Formats: sequence, structure tokens, C-alpha cells
Amino acid sequence: MKPISLHGHERSVTQIVYNREGDLLFSAAKDQNPNVWYSINGERLGTYDGHGGAVWCVDVDWETKNFLSGAADNTIRLWDVCTGNMSAKIDTLSAVRSCGFSFSGNMVAYTTDRVMGQQCVISVVDVRTFNQKGEKIMSLTIPAKGPKVTSLIWNGLDNRITTGHDNGDIVQWDIRANQKVNISSEHEKAISDLQHSADRTMFISASKDSTAKLWDMDKLENKKTYKTERPVNSASISPTKHHVVLGGGQEAMDVTTTSTKIGKFDARFFHLIFEEEFAKVKGHFGPINSVRFHPDGNSYASGGEDGYVRINYFDNDYQAFKYDY
Repeated sequence: MKPISLHGHERSVTQIVYNREGDLLFSAAKDQNPNVWYSINGERLGTYDGHGGAVWCVDVDWETKNFLSGAADNTIRLWDVCTGNMSAKIDTLSAVRSCGFSFSGNMVAYTTDRVMGQQCVISVVDVRTFNQKGEKIMSLTIPAKGPKVTSLIWNGLDNRITTGHDNGDIVQWDIRANQKVNISSEHEKAISDLQHSADRTMFISASKDSTAKLWDMDKLENKKTYKTERPVNSASISPTKHHVVLGGGQEAMDVTTTSTKIGKFDARFFHLIFEEEFAKVKGHFGPINSVRFHPDGNSYASGGEDGYVRINYFDNDYQAFKYDY
């Protein structure tokens, strides 16, 4: 399995995301400029230039029409995918930590950090009135002593959002009722990533407690747990097989004191149902911060602390692999 290595960022990659068809891969990093690539050959298509701080989160709608990015420059921006021009911008009181389009693409949810006297706020806005201040569909302020939001996804449709917090809580919010409807505290440490399954009936959570967990989207029930020896920064569910991939590794602050072998900076594959690890893929020289399966299930991409995005196309052995039941 020969990877395509993409080097378009000068600092650590924070998040990567495919569009619905999977022909484009979007990447964000701490160097202020999100990039878009052709996933088939790794050619860089363009850069979305305009942020003044580290870009923490990105997303693209189902039409590949609008691109969303939130950054430490206290802004969340909407871009035209084709032209690279910024369509709209919302100024926030603190850094935007997570963001995402709803299923229809008509709404955007984003969260801001609790820092410098500002509270963590969960906001939902309409894409069609994105640039008009004060027109929020929902705005919820997390109390000063409450856990900060670290990641966010929409539920199957446009009625609820699910947030991961820095104390390990996973919370579901009803947008219409403007309130919390469900909470789980199964994780022991901060949630670092949440991702849907292809049919949006399940989602997977990655946590600093060295585990990833599979959840029922409607009931918020923990179905499976995948255990490792290092913090898990990201996890993704295969759209075609009963597989999940986990990415993580030793904390970035300790990387310089250990070798890549000790740091365990490899992508790890687990069986979705049996929770057993069956493969590892090496390559990054630091912790993996984001992993994503391609929508067709024939490859996956990972973005790391080393600033590289790697696209790995599965070989015939993986395609022919069958688990012994």
C-alpha cells in the first residue's frame, strides 16, 4: 500500500474532510490557510486564503458548493468551493473550535472556546442569512463551570446536534426546543473527534482516555469500545466494511523525546463488531490528528502533527480480507 503524501501545510494538520463524492479532500492546519486537493492523485487544487489564525475546523456541504472554516482569529467563514472566494463571515468573541453543515446544507452549527473571560457558546445559523448578525436559530451558552465543547456533529437530519466535551461528556441538543435532551459520560477524558457512519444511524467518538466508542445516534447508547495504549485523536467508520480506523499517538509536547516506534503514531484498524485490532499502518512522524475513510471505502486519509496529509489506497489483500466468524 503506497501512500500519496501531501505537503501543503507548514504547521500541524488539525482536520481533514472529504466531500460527498470523495473526489475532493479539504485540509486545515495551524498555518491559517485551508487547502483543497484532488483525492485521486494528491494534486492541490487551491487554497482558501483569508484567516488570521490557526484553522481548527472545516466542513463542506453535500453539494460541494459551500465550504466552512472556523479559526483562532475569532471568525467563522463561508467560502465558495469553486472560486475560493469568501462568501460571508461571522465575527465571534473567541476562537471557533468546531463547526459543521446540517444534512440539508441549509444550517451551520459552530462552537466557540471558553477563554479570556468569554464563555463557550453553541450557535446555529442559517446559511442563507449567514452574514447578518443576531439572526441565530439557536444560541446556547455553556456555564462558566461547565465543560468546554471540543467537537460537534449533526444528528441524522436537521433537528439535533451532538457535542463532545473536554470532560468526556457527549451531549445531544434539540435545536427547536433550544435545550439539552440527552447526555452520556462513558468517556473518562476529553473528546477529540466525532464522526458519522455512512447512513448516519451511528457515530464514533475518539477520546484522550485511549479509547474510541461506537454509539447509537438516536438513543445515545454505547455499543462498542476500541481500546489502545495512547490517546485517540480521531476515528472513522468504513462505509463499506465492518471496520473502523483510529489515529492518535503520544501527546505532541512529548514527541521530541521519543522515537516514532515508541510514540505509536500509526493508524490502527479494528473490526467494528468484534472490537479486535487487525492491522496497523505507519507513516506519520508525529501524532495523527484527523483520519477519514473515503466515501467509497477504497482508501483513507490521515493528517498529522508533522504537517503532512497522507492518502492510503487499500491494496487487493485488504479488499479480499474476510474476517473468520
